[in-house]
Amino acid sequence: MSVQTSRADAIEESEIFHILGNDRRRAIVQLLATHQERVDVSDIASEIAANEAETSSVPNNLYKSVYVSLQQTHLPQLEEDDVIEYDSDAKTIEPGPHFDRVVEYVDGDTGSHSRVLLTHFALCVLGLALIALAGLDVPVLAALDPVLASVFVLLAVAASSLYHLLS
Repeated sequence: MSVQTSRADAIEESEIFHILGNDRRRAIVQLLATHQERVDVSDIASEIAANEAETSSVPNNLYKSVYVSLQQTHLPQLEEDDVIEYDSDAKTIEPGPHFDRVVEYVDGDTGSHSRVLLTHFALCVLGLALIALAGLDVPVLAALDPVLASVFVLLAVAASSLYHLLS
């Protein structure tokens, strides 16, 4: 098993762009994201070679070329950046500490963007429900001023936006 020295600092956006700037490293991240578990390097090499050959029957020399470049260049770089954990003895990889940060940049992953939109939608629906119930003279909520409730809903959405913008 390889000995990995963990990075103490967060991975910078420029480093992520450098990592994903190479087709094979980008393919490793994409394939690992679909599996989300330990994967054999030979399986990753086979899939990358098949994509490069644009066929399911991969010439052996292409497979060997991909496998060697993964072993010698791409996997050590991804491991050094803590994107993957690479077991050189078992010839397997799995997501590392910075994997989630890097995968956000692959294919425009909008997972966190969707959560922000869902949060804002929920805040708006809750606010509208409170305003509507106050307008219908529902006990307890009838004392709520609809204008004041609107202001609180808008403040909640603004605070949520600011939080997600700064994080």
